[in-house]
Amino acid sequence: MTTQISKLNEGRVRFQGMVDVVRDKKNIQFIVLKDFSGKIQVTVDKVAHPEVGEVFSHLLAGSTVLVEGELIKSEYVKLGGREVLADKVEVTSTAEAYPIGPESNIDQRLDYRWIDLRQDKNLLTFKVQTLLCNAMREYLNDREFIEIHSPKLIATASESGSEVFELKYFDGLAYLAQSPQFYKQMANSSNFGRIYEVAPVFRAEKSHTKKHATEFTSFDLEFSWIESFEDVMALEEEMIAYALKKIKEQYGEAIKETFGVEVVVPTLPFPRIKLKDLYSELEKRYGYVTEEEKDDLSTEAEKLCARFSKEVYGHEFLFVTDYGARKRAFYHLRKDGIPQGYDLIWKGIEITTGAQREHRYEVLKAQAKEKGLEKDVEFYLQFFKYGCPPHGGFAIGLDRMTLNLLELPNIKDAMFIFRGPERMTP
Repeated sequence: MTTQISKLNEGRVRFQGMVDVVRDKKNIQFIVLKDFSGKIQVTVDKVAHPEVGEVFSHLLAGSTVLVEGELIKSEYVKLGGREVLADKVEVTSTAEAYPIGPESNIDQRLDYRWIDLRQDKNLLTFKVQTLLCNAMREYLNDREFIEIHSPKLIATASESGSEVFELKYFDGLAYLAQSPQFYKQMANSSNFGRIYEVAPVFRAEKSHTKKHATEFTSFDLEFSWIESFEDVMALEEEMIAYALKKIKEQYGEAIKETFGVEVVVPTLPFPRIKLKDLYSELEKRYGYVTEEEKDDLSTEAEKLCARFSKEVYGHEFLFVTDYGARKRAFYHLRKDGIPQGYDLIWKGIEITTGAQREHRYEVLKAQAKEKGLEKDVEFYLQFFKYGCPPHGGFAIGLDRMTLNLLELPNIKDAMFIFRGPERMTP
C-alpha cells in the first residue's frame, strides 16, 4: 500500500494520486496530484527525465498515476511549501476530457456526479457531513443510547395513506417507509429507553424546492421517561451545540475559506416562541400577513424566522411550539388540545420536527381515528396495549442540516447522490 499524500515525509517517496492540473513548460512541468487527504505539487525536470515528462504531457485531469521521487521543502511552492521531484511515473488509469466543469448547472453536474464530486468543495462537504453525523452519534452514545436498524419495507403505509412509495412484494404489495417513527416508538415500548437510527427514508412528494428530496438520510432518536417535550428540546439543543463545536474546531477555517461561512457554536438554551406569538411578531416587525390558516408555519414565515431570531435573540436557531392539532401527527401528545411538540428553525429552514408522543393506548387510538387512520395503523397501536413509558423524540434531516451549515444553494449539493421526482440516475 502506498502512502497517502497528507502523510508524505521528506526524502524518497512513493505514492499514488489523481491528476488535477498539468502545467507543461519547455524544460519543466508542474503537476498537482491529489487524493482524499490532500494535494501536492510534483515537479518534473524534462531534461533530466524526458520519459517522465512525456508521460505527463499526455495526461488529462482525472488520470491516475503512481509516482516516485524526492520530497523536499520549498518556500517557493504555494501548495503546502513542499514538492516532489519526480523521476519515475506509472500510469494506473487514463481519463478523457471532462464533460462538465464547475460552471455547469447543478443538473448537468448531477449527470456526472462522480466527476463533480472531485471538486475540493464537495470533498470538504462530505468530510464535514461525516463529522456532523459522528459527533451527534458520539453525543448519544455517551448517554447510553442504543442504535437500531428498522426495516424500510413495511406492510402498510406509515403515518398516513399518502406520500409513500408502493412496490410489488412477491404476491402482494409493500411500501417504502417514510420514517422509522413507529419502530422507534416500538423500541420505547420494548423498554430500550434511549434509541437512535441513521438511515434512508422515502417521501413520494413531487416537491421541487431547494430543500426537498424523495430519498434522504434521517437522523432519528427517541427516549423514554420524559416529563414534557421541553426534555426533548433540551437534548436536541445540547446535541447540536456539541456537534457544531466539533465541526468548528476541525473544519471551521476550511469552511470559512471554501464557503465563506462562519460556523457559529450556538449558546444554550435556544430561544423558544409559540406559533401565534411568532405570527404576531412577524406582522408587527416586518408587516408579514398570511392568508393561510395560522395553525402551521408558512414557508415565508419560516424564512423570516432567520431575521427575527437574529434580531431579537442574537441566535441562529429558533424553537417554534404550540402548533395546531390539524397539522400535527396523530401520535403527538396533546395538552389542553395543543400538540406538545415543536419545529426547530435554523437560518430560516426547518430542520427538525419533535414532540412528546402519546403513549396511552386508548388516547392514541382515538387520535388515530380522528385522523381517519385507525385501520392503517392497527399494527402500530398494538405497541401500546401492554404498557409504554412516556417518551419523545425528533428527526433531523442530515442532508438538510449540511445544506444549512455550509449555506449551499441546493440540497442536491449536500447529498452524495440526489433522488427527486425527475432524478433516478446515476
